[in-house]
Amino acid sequence: MQDNTQLAAIDLGSNSFRLEIGRFEHEQLQRVEYIKETIRQGNGLDKDRNLSTDAMQRGWDCLARFSERLTDFKKKQVRVVATQTLREARNRDVFLTKGQEILGFPIDVVSGKEEARLIYLGVSHLLPQSSERRLVIDIGGRSTELILGQGYMAQTMESYRVGSVTWSMKYFADGEVSKEAFRQAEVAAKAVLDEALSMYTKQHWDNVYGSSGTVGAISDILVGLGYAAHEISRTGLLHIKEILQKSGRIDRVRLEGLRDDRRAVLCGGLAVLSALFELLDIDTLLVADGALRQGVLYDMVERGWSATDVRSNTVTRMISTFKIDPVQAQRVTKVAHMLFDQIMSKQDMATFDSLNRKLGWAAQLHEIGSHISHSDYHKHGAYILENVDAIGFAQHELHRLGLLVLGHKGKLKKLGEHLSDSNFACQLLTLRLAVIACHARANSDWSAVRLNIKNNSLTLQVPSNWAQLYPQSVHLLKQEVEAWQKSPWLFQLKI
Repeated sequence: MQDNTQLAAIDLGSNSFRLEIGRFEHEQLQRVEYIKETIRQGNGLDKDRNLSTDAMQRGWDCLARFSERLTDFKKKQVRVVATQTLREARNRDVFLTKGQEILGFPIDVVSGKEEARLIYLGVSHLLPQSSERRLVIDIGGRSTELILGQGYMAQTMESYRVGSVTWSMKYFADGEVSKEAFRQAEVAAKAVLDEALSMYTKQHWDNVYGSSGTVGAISDILVGLGYAAHEISRTGLLHIKEILQKSGRIDRVRLEGLRDDRRAVLCGGLAVLSALFELLDIDTLLVADGALRQGVLYDMVERGWSATDVRSNTVTRMISTFKIDPVQAQRVTKVAHMLFDQIMSKQDMATFDSLNRKLGWAAQLHEIGSHISHSDYHKHGAYILENVDAIGFAQHELHRLGLLVLGHKGKLKKLGEHLSDSNFACQLLTLRLAVIACHARANSDWSAVRLNIKNNSLTLQVPSNWAQLYPQSVHLLKQEVEAWQKSPWLFQLKI
């Protein structure tokens, strides 16, 4: 990446939306601008897990303001990630569709484990380089992430559905604060976080770091009470809790360092953090500067301009985990890339590289469901990709891979309107043709084959002697012509 390149990350959290703009200089990102707006979208989920119109509108209004700041940014310079509230919301597509239109950039809904990985990436890049084993805690509005890692590498990642917004709404309703409310909130938090005991005990880490809103808010209050900066102790947590309990109501509390935008969610966040201190036997937590948004920025550097893309490593792990034949996967990938290059290489390089990389992942994973069923392995493969925790991948990326795996064999009707997307259709055709080319699970010479595209017509030209040399392949290609007849695309075979 060239020095002075600007990148932007937007974190659509349950409590706040944040925009971070950084400039890449000398292998580091320097902050250019940071904007935070308290949206409290997590408050807008009803009992059926639907976002209210008001909650969506607050989010859209914020995105409109962010959009104005990002007017001159290109697509590859911006990444938007959404977390627990939009993971939960049943009507999230309504928010995402309009939000993407307003913002002008796609929104990635990331899994809990992917959120955890990005948080650790942000925290570790803003800490001094060290070989220490780190436990990172991030208490968000509707989820809490725990990550064990060393250096820049996250090793154990989990996301738990407990957060400052949900716990404040449930146990401190209408701002009422009491000793009993704290007791109930902490017991409930421990019940959710109990399974962390086996993975995050003291023997697994040297230091504990806290990231983002709740930790930052509690640290600010402790500094106002005379405690040391950049750290949180058990004594400090107990002190804040006693002050809150004596007040009786959160709106009566007067604490230096307590911002108005954190007041409504302070008690829930404090209860969760107190539960973690007791559960994991934490004495002192160090306050980290890095967070999810910085992790997104550094991940963009790796994705777009580094030879190492964490998603490629994830695909390699899945090939091993699901016992995919690596030789066959590589055969199919090689042919798919060759054909895709013939019809799509005239696109701008960034778009072509992105599409070609994702086609390669689909080719490598097209047999991921084969250990479940031989005949319907494409259906099982699509289901696995829709539901697997895949480090580095956003949910929409896994959905796209799942569609390619689902569609790489059989009828095309099941793909519906997705075939109207020309990029998807070209990825799918080249994958299907590559599978045909390698149907005998042996190397096949397709170097003389040419795939051409013109408008909505795709033509595969093969040498005249193919009918004699590869009769089975020609038979399968003729069936492929028939398969595309009821689609928006015309596919022809010329011998």
